[in-house]
Amino acid sequence: MNRKDGRAKVTGTATYAAEHQIPGLVHGYLVTAAIAHGQITRIDSQEAVTAPGVIAVFTHENAPPVLKPTNNFMTSKIYEARLPLSDDQIYYAGQIVGLVVADTFERARHAAHLVKVEYASQTPIVEANKATFNEAPSMFGESMKFEKGNFTSGDSSTGIARADRKITATYTTATELHASMEPHAIIAHWQDGNNLTIYEPSQWVIGSQRTYAELFGLPAEQVRIITPFIGGAFGSKAFPWSHGILCAAAARQLQVPLKLVLSRQQMTANTGHRSQTEQTISLGASADGSLIAIEHTAKSCTSPVDIFTEPCTGITSTMYAAPNLRTSQDLAVMNVGVPTFMRAPGENPGLWALESAMDELAWELKIDPVELRLKNETQEHQRQGLPFSAKDFAECLRVGAAQFGWENRPKQVRSLTRDGKLIGWGMAASTFPGLRSVATVTVNLLADGTAHILTSANDMGTGAYTIVAGTAGETLGLPVEKIRVELGDSLLPNGGMAGGSQMTATLVPAVMAACEEVLQTAQVTSAPEAFTKLSESGESVFTATASAAPGEEGKKWSFQSWGAHFCEVSVDEEIARLRVTRWVSVMNIGRVMNAKTAASQIRGGVIMGIGQALMEECHFDPNIGYPVVYDLATYHYPSHADIPRIEVTFVGEPDYKFNPVGVRGAGEIGITGVSSAIANAVYHATGKRIRDLPITPDKLL
Repeated sequence: MNRKDGRAKVTGTATYAAEHQIPGLVHGYLVTAAIAHGQITRIDSQEAVTAPGVIAVFTHENAPPVLKPTNNFMTSKIYEARLPLSDDQIYYAGQIVGLVVADTFERARHAAHLVKVEYASQTPIVEANKATFNEAPSMFGESMKFEKGNFTSGDSSTGIARADRKITATYTTATELHASMEPHAIIAHWQDGNNLTIYEPSQWVIGSQRTYAELFGLPAEQVRIITPFIGGAFGSKAFPWSHGILCAAAARQLQVPLKLVLSRQQMTANTGHRSQTEQTISLGASADGSLIAIEHTAKSCTSPVDIFTEPCTGITSTMYAAPNLRTSQDLAVMNVGVPTFMRAPGENPGLWALESAMDELAWELKIDPVELRLKNETQEHQRQGLPFSAKDFAECLRVGAAQFGWENRPKQVRSLTRDGKLIGWGMAASTFPGLRSVATVTVNLLADGTAHILTSANDMGTGAYTIVAGTAGETLGLPVEKIRVELGDSLLPNGGMAGGSQMTATLVPAVMAACEEVLQTAQVTSAPEAFTKLSESGESVFTATASAAPGEEGKKWSFQSWGAHFCEVSVDEEIARLRVTRWVSVMNIGRVMNAKTAASQIRGGVIMGIGQALMEECHFDPNIGYPVVYDLATYHYPSHADIPRIEVTFVGEPDYKFNPVGVRGAGEIGITGVSSAIANAVYHATGKRIRDLPITPDKLL
């Protein structure tokens, strides 16, 4: 199927948050901190208040009231636990210290630069090597430490120390910025005093509804969130940020609809990022390649305004069997904005380290990297103690190797050349958990011969409109052209969250159930029969609502998707130019609902992974704490010329133990393992082992 929403997007009729037209709309612009650590000693907004068109200036001295939410996933969630303008303290550069409201965007922006702020500055900590690391707190109720085998008793002597072959290496990743095409934006519109409508990109419409309701002391039904389209999110648009909370509070106080759109520079500072990481992995194996022990420790950084751990070691126990296994994670607080979820949080950097280490071990053992992985795959989640519901990891490896021609790979480094350039081949495994949640869907069969599918679920560019229409068409016996899908509105039934690669696995069972229910209501076997009945009876609609949710299956099985990447790189050593020239990805995600959009998801993940491997990095100015990169020109990410053709193949069978349709998600698995496949290929090409991302030219000279 082609994308259901494709025409709307390329013709501009798809409406994004900042594009909604509200009569009487006014504009806001943020004032942000010029230091990274300290206190505001004086703030003078008089010149801004008297500037043309200015309606109000808010600072910590006259902040509009907001209630502190519960701030947990069940009832509410905000990205920064510290509410905006709640005190005079500065915790990171770019922190919001004021909001100017004016009749036009240009006047608001001009007046924002007239606000004078004086500070008592303290030396910020923006470099991890100067931060203090402590044991990371639990995440989602699960400890960040795990021990198995001899590690449990503190005796590792029978593990790594006594292994025939062992490697220990440290791998690092840079801070990565969220750089979605659509900037963070919000329109807050209060009606009749206590009814709030918010137009904002939200990956979880019902979650945002509950959160804003708590923030302003309202029943949830008095808050409406509208977000039919999202221009990229990747984890940065799941919950309200401080700018959104402040905008809604200011709009309530002024009783005018207020729009606030962040600049790219503001986004680099206060709408999240992926923390830099440092990971040390030790692997011990017998001479035949059987793993005896794995030890994986990680460090990441968080912010003074909230805690977020990039959980790098969580994936280790799912990948390879070892009788002795230990993982742990430390966390340091730096004067930066709060890091957050970013495509495959934890799994992505975790596999960068683990899959690089596995490649190093394969070279040490003189065993083919594919064979080493096949030899050590585990059939159970070693931390959960549960078998995997379905696992075709070995097939991913074998099919990928065959498609790529891996058997022709030279066994020596620096042995392949083409047109005067060194050529290298590399591979790595990929994986991501299978997640799903609760969803409710309403289906209307209308007398005009069309079906209308309604749910609050989101499409953040990943293809939900297409999947919902395709599922409904298959179940109802109706062409997708006759199906209208409405998403992204909290007035609609709860469709769950677009995050954790769970939207398809959550929605599809609910869509199928609702379609089957409406056919039963009409007492027919297909939608065309229902339309005939409506025509004969003179009635206008058959309607049904159904839900789908996880059951007890999670107590019996562990759910995981699997994959393998194979790539070729070329290296021009004279100018240290590295290009990715060929790519093959083989994935096992259960049932593939729509091969076209599923393959696009994998390609998107691979492209994002190539950016992480070769380009993406954010440094903080050690003096003022601001990101050195500040827009889409200075933050480097791949362009078309950087990307080869990406061949994607799906293998395996539907995973009916996971849900009734057998489908798992495809959004995040595509990025996992990409950076390590590239680094492994670079080693094969050059003999240089790169353990620090991104692999910029200076590291290849």
